[in-house]
Amino acid sequence: MALSRRQFVGGAVAVAGATTAGLGATGFTPPTRSAGPSTRSAALWREFETAPYTHPQIPYVGRAGAHGGARRSPRPPVVADAVAYGATPDGSADSAPAINRALTEAGERGGGTVLLPPGTYRIDDYLRIGHSGVVLRGAGSGRTTLIATRNLTELIGPYGSRYGGDKSSWSWAGGLIWLSPHARHASLVTAIRDRAWPFEGWTGNRRDEWTTLTAARPARRGDHTVTVDDPSALRRGQLVVLRLADDPAHTLLEHMAGGGPGPEAYTWAERTKLTSYVPYEWPVRITAVRGRTVTLERPLPLDARPEWDPRLVSGAEPLTGSGVVGLTLEAVETPQAPHLLDKGHNGVTFQCAYDCWAEDVVVRHVDNGFGLVAASACTLRRTRVEGRGSHHPYYCREGAHDNLVEDFHIAARTVPAPAGTQLHGINVEGLSSHNVWSRGVMEMGTFDTHRGMPFANVRTEITVENNGRHGGDASAGPLYGARFAHWNVTVTNGRAGLVKIDTVAPYSATVGISEVREFDQTDVPDFTGDLHARVEAYGSPASVRPRNLYEAQRALRRR
Repeated sequence: MALSRRQFVGGAVAVAGATTAGLGATGFTPPTRSAGPSTRSAALWREFETAPYTHPQIPYVGRAGAHGGARRSPRPPVVADAVAYGATPDGSADSAPAINRALTEAGERGGGTVLLPPGTYRIDDYLRIGHSGVVLRGAGSGRTTLIATRNLTELIGPYGSRYGGDKSSWSWAGGLIWLSPHARHASLVTAIRDRAWPFEGWTGNRRDEWTTLTAARPARRGDHTVTVDDPSALRRGQLVVLRLADDPAHTLLEHMAGGGPGPEAYTWAERTKLTSYVPYEWPVRITAVRGRTVTLERPLPLDARPEWDPRLVSGAEPLTGSGVVGLTLEAVETPQAPHLLDKGHNGVTFQCAYDCWAEDVVVRHVDNGFGLVAASACTLRRTRVEGRGSHHPYYCREGAHDNLVEDFHIAARTVPAPAGTQLHGINVEGLSSHNVWSRGVMEMGTFDTHRGMPFANVRTEITVENNGRHGGDASAGPLYGARFAHWNVTVTNGRAGLVKIDTVAPYSATVGISEVREFDQTDVPDFTGDLHARVEAYGSPASVRPRNLYEAQRALRRR
């Protein structure tokens, strides 16, 4: 239900009803997928089973998601009911101050669940979860609805790009529900209001807010342990950041691209936006410290070579164990903005978050749906983007790693796209790695990369009406690094567009996808020579086992 700002001012507010429509409601009906006798074990999978942490084309993502991909999210005890703080479930008044007060007090008392009972709540401000262990829980996406009346430009101010131009960074940052550590979030907002456009990750607005805990000795991709010079600042359960700096020859970037003659010949120094993304920062939890041997929660995503000055550092105080569950967030319906000029009618964003989650959450009429900004090990489960059409339904950027997006749905837009707007889809960029999109239905959009050389990401068991376009300018560098895997993907309109990637992505795997044809946005390889890409079961979606590459890796780790 779309409600105008005038309706709110006049007090004519109605309770929103259930929102989830059937798949066929928009004319899009995914083909039936059944594992019949024609399915066969993929040769690439049999190879992967013998070397799961070091396979050249398939990344190991078996521990992606919050708490290592746990099937059930934590349920902290209820500590507050937002209605008791003054939230009004009939939409008659602004409930944002009451909800934010409940969330803050829950965090200050050590965490817990803040309930939003059934109803429609008007919010004239954005909601902030800045303390660990705090969960905002509605009664279900069809029973609890938040109606957001203002955008982030109105609430915080214009947000320009640190790379110049007239772009609005609200086109790819921030949320009307924003989960980010309190201190880090405050520094971001201050920088935006001071027009000192910030970096957005773990090491501060200028990437200088970090402290070395210890140097690390050389290690290889796939190792679960590293040897450190001094373990005295490390402990079991601690979240640290592995920091890898590039060298003047850009051999770290070459390594992310798989190495060899093609990456060696690439003109890295000319890609100034890309080179601003390094050092590579990978948050990870320590599971054991024995002498100078440190065991990590996940295997190393890259080599740790001496020339890259590998070290474990501390960055921003992380947000951990927090989430949003069981609600719909609806922005007041306004026309979609011209490309890169979004005002910030954005959905749910996780920033500098680890082991956090969203579950059973719908966002409607948003500029950008669900954001993972320098977020790692987070899970988005049973989420949906719907309404008038969005710029980035899902975006994953600024070095976001090891996240899981599963059972997701991008609904077809309810109104035609205005001229000058852009639709992307499930986006990954900015050296983001080891993220998974699993079991999704995309009634619109594409498998978007905005350059910035993301690497080692997986999209599996997805049906897509492939009608979006990718973005990214040349200064951001390659579309892909090594080890992208697209596995059992049904393309309903037969359009290529970043689904069949063997001609553009180095050391990639394209397995069990529909036969597709090129269209007007045809990409050429960023790297010369042999890309070492693999294709299997082309033209036969869902024809190979395992059906779902991520689920199979989860099962493999339990053997």
